[in-house]
Amino acid sequence: MTIANTHAAVPDASVHSFGYGDTTIRFGLRRQPGRRATKVAIHVEPDGRVVVDAPQAATDAQVLAAVKKRARWISQHLDDIRIRRAQVLPREYVSGESLLYLGRRYRLKVTVQRGVLAHARLRGAYIEVTAPRRDPAELRVALEAWFRGRAREVLAQRLAAVAAPLRWVRQPPPLRLQVMKVQWGSCSPAGRITLNPWLVKAPRECIDYVLLHELCHLQHHNHSAKFYHALDRHLPPWRSLKARLDGMAEQILRV
Repeated sequence: MTIANTHAAVPDASVHSFGYGDTTIRFGLRRQPGRRATKVAIHVEPDGRVVVDAPQAATDAQVLAAVKKRARWISQHLDDIRIRRAQVLPREYVSGESLLYLGRRYRLKVTVQRGVLAHARLRGAYIEVTAPRRDPAELRVALEAWFRGRAREVLAQRLAAVAAPLRWVRQPPPLRLQVMKVQWGSCSPAGRITLNPWLVKAPRECIDYVLLHELCHLQHHNHSAKFYHALDRHLPPWRSLKARLDGMAEQILRV
């Protein structure tokens, strides 16, 4: 499941482009043998990448014509992404900055205490980082370590909970955490799920959506109609959850 890195390549996809006004719209084209002959799905990812899923039998010209019909819709989404990114300021690691954890906003509190190892903890409405000095690099390391620790616990718990009612999952699959620039998560052919630890900043319902998405890949190793049918059956509002998560991507990835 992709997230962020403008103009990043789309795995297993050929790249195409066309002119729209004064700009060029590029999109990655993924061929899917199981997709209906007349069905083309267009996705604008929160990083500004455009991904198109098309039937195996559709010609490049047919796909391009279908994408051009949605050019205005694509352009509007890309403009929204650029505006949203411009509003995200770099973090300075000073008291009072806003932090996300499980979808809630907390304030960063920096406490200087000589002779201690830098560490972070949750205290009421604050995430407090205690360090021997006000060194932004040191504060960042401590904050990242705290988020990773919370991610190991929370994401494992949610994976077990989301997997429990799925008949094709006998036990929760192996889980690992890895910071990724272009994915919320992935599922390997061997059935191991990899998640971005910063996902722990998202609301629980959005975390559950990502987990279900990857668990559905244990049954359908593509984004076919059957895959989306499984999502619809087990989490009907997944589209609104995806949109909510995508809209928070820049904030979630900002450590």
